[in-house]
Amino acid sequence: MKATVIADWRGRTLWTDALRPGSMHDATSARNEGIAVCFQHFPDVEVLLDDGYLGLSRDHRGQAITPPRRSRPGALSGRVERWERDRHGHSSDRITVEHAFADHNRWKQLTRWTHRRDRLPHTYRAIANLVSDRNSTA
Repeated sequence: MKATVIADWRGRTLWTDALRPGSMHDATSARNEGIAVCFQHFPDVEVLLDDGYLGLSRDHRGQAITPPRRSRPGALSGRVERWERDRHGHSSDRITVEHAFADHNRWKQLTRWTHRRDRLPHTYRAIANLVSDRNSTA
């Protein structure tokens, strides 16, 4: 199962829910959970996303920002260098979000889930709330 987590630029968890089967695509999950609709209600918000959300990036240009697409094989060296620089910049901006994911996954209860699958969403939300509370007071 995979979770959808929204974090701010400081790495604090703002929202988590939407545990879904690992086979469901990230952009599909965002659409099903109503996250994609939020872009229409908040046109000034920009969100840094990973490669799994390329469809949202296409639908909400300027708001849903994903890493740049890889250059085609045989592209000019200047274009490849620019791609590497842009991709590195995007991942540097997103590193705090990745740290928010890591804070959730460091909890021993989630490192190896051996209980019933239907209990995982409740446990994950409880851990996310604890992490969020800890980060907001730190």
